[in-house]
Amino acid sequence: MASQALHARFLRGLEKSPGGVAVRVGGDTVDYTTAHETALAWAGALLAAPGGPPKAVGILTGRSTIAYVAILASLYAGLPAVPVPADFPAGKVVAMLGAAEVSALVVDEEGAALLAGGTGAELGGLPVLAPHLGEAGARVLAEGAGLRALVAGPETALPEPRDAGPEDVAYILFTSGSTGRPKGVRLTHGNMAHYFALMDAWYDFTADDVFSQAAGLNWDSAVSDLWCAWAAGAPLVSVPPHAYRDLPGFVAEHGVTVWFSAPSVIALSRRTGRLLPGTMPSLRWTYFGGEALQFEDTDAWQRAAPDSAVINVYGPTEMTITTHRHRWSPEESTRLGVNGVVPLGLLHEGHAELLLDEHGEDAADEGELWLSGPQLSAGYLDPEDGRGKYLERDGVRWYRTGDRVRRLAGGQLVYLGRMDSQVQVQGYRVELAEVEHALRAASPVSGAVVVGVPVANSTELVAFYLGDERSPREFHRDLAPVLPPQLIPRHYHRLDEFPLNTNKKTDRLVLTALAAERHGTKAPEPARVPVPAPVRAA
Repeated sequence: MASQALHARFLRGLEKSPGGVAVRVGGDTVDYTTAHETALAWAGALLAAPGGPPKAVGILTGRSTIAYVAILASLYAGLPAVPVPADFPAGKVVAMLGAAEVSALVVDEEGAALLAGGTGAELGGLPVLAPHLGEAGARVLAEGAGLRALVAGPETALPEPRDAGPEDVAYILFTSGSTGRPKGVRLTHGNMAHYFALMDAWYDFTADDVFSQAAGLNWDSAVSDLWCAWAAGAPLVSVPPHAYRDLPGFVAEHGVTVWFSAPSVIALSRRTGRLLPGTMPSLRWTYFGGEALQFEDTDAWQRAAPDSAVINVYGPTEMTITTHRHRWSPEESTRLGVNGVVPLGLLHEGHAELLLDEHGEDAADEGELWLSGPQLSAGYLDPEDGRGKYLERDGVRWYRTGDRVRRLAGGQLVYLGRMDSQVQVQGYRVELAEVEHALRAASPVSGAVVVGVPVANSTELVAFYLGDERSPREFHRDLAPVLPPQLIPRHYHRLDEFPLNTNKKTDRLVLTALAAERHGTKAPEPARVPVPAPVRAA
């Protein structure tokens, strides 16, 4: 029986493309053979760490080839990979590493700078591997940051990757650690095996494809990009921020054939004036997820990439990347969609879904979506975070998504909104209460309410506060040390008091309507969507 270990997918790619590029970040590349040999060396160094093998490996990096090889090395060592962006606030980084029980680190230049800036002293002498510094430089970094240096060499290198069982944890990804107390999700090799078996069956990826990597490595779509590319023996190309000034130009320069990102990328590209019909002819497959995908934007992308299938995907991290998919069709998608939003689509094979009303009873065609199946994660790091989210019903373990959906004839789902106060901003799941807490803690306000409003095809945060008048710049200065830039509210409005509903609670609906009136945009009218040329079957 073939191994279910996630890293067995890399070994497949290694056989197909031993000299091919495995990952490209800017001008730096690593081929499959070099990545394999380097990962074996790093894996051995991690397992030989002082105090014994780590419980989990923190990959504290920016966008670099080191980050990708470190993920591979973690899995080769049989250890969970915990990617943590080095540009997150230092306090969040420490909290996330602690929550995941990380007991060894791999860092690149950005991660090393964060450690040297004082964060290392808060990590309790963790072993750290800093390959870019060499042995001497790594020791200097470790000593200065109160850590212990790890050095990879032939004497500790593994002869081959360690296998992993389906119940072993492959990744720990954080869904809301960027906004408050970290909430890490444990994704197993078995979870991944089911997801990628479906991907292999549905799509015709080959070593001739070129995959984009738009998302950060802590986002689950990045997991999909990486291991689809590596199983095919294809190159993965990291997308730098400046690429969005001319995204069609970037796609053409690198010959990208497979694209996966949040839908906000489309609106950004349209604003540059460069997303024109026929400008991305190399694309064969396009996936969008993490936010509502609008008809108008989807049509614009389809016209720019006429030979690409454009697919809306849905799935919470807790269900391992995606659980639903819908292929864009200008006639069918606009007929089925609601409020100008492309349907979520049909449930993946092997899974089950429930729709429940506000009383927890089965709903015929509209309610909160519950999911179960082989991609259901092992749960949160802290079991308390799973209270009310991972539930038993009729002897089956379910995940309660908090998303309100409608089931159409034929089984397609359409998204209606959140059941709670959680929203999506640029692919990040934001719990508004935690942003409000950051405002109250970091700024001299006596009260704060944050709401999300639709702007283009994304969501922007609008803050209402009580207290003295302050400028957006002052708020940004206060919040930058505690929140990533994507999650800092963009708009601020001072009130004398918050509106109350009949229960004498703050009326969020009134504030959301006010924010939408001032800053929101309306969904496009379905009837106005032009019909693109027929899509070639990929």
